[in-house]
Amino acid sequence: MSASNKTAAPAVATNTTNSSTSAGNIIQTKSDANVGSYLADSNGNALYTYNADTSGTSNCSGACLSAWPAYAPGSSATLPTNVTIITRSDNTKQYAYKGLPLYTFVSDSNGHVTGDGVSGFSVAKP
Repeated sequence: MSASNKTAAPAVATNTTNSSTSAGNIIQTKSDANVGSYLADSNGNALYTYNADTSGTSNCSGACLSAWPAYAPGSSATLPTNVTIITRSDNTKQYAYKGLPLYTFVSDSNGHVTGDGVSGFSVAKP
């Protein structure tokens, strides 16, 4: 890539710190200038909680789930502190943090956190 084709780094930096030492880093702690420290999945995508959920119960389904996919377990890795697996009403599994189900947001990309405060969802905080 030539020097003239390089783009400047974004003004908002995202720093990654792993909060899990288990294989696969199920949950990471990241930082964003706008939202502060937040939880992210193993790929670095921001994780969210839904204000209509209760401990151990997801109330996001249908169109909600299309925009806010459940953070589902992909392996049987050792779970970090405060992370559990719940069973949804459709019998699928979903990660939860301190009892609250975790979701990603389809509009987030490239480490950007855009779903905080949207449709009753909040970025998950460590």
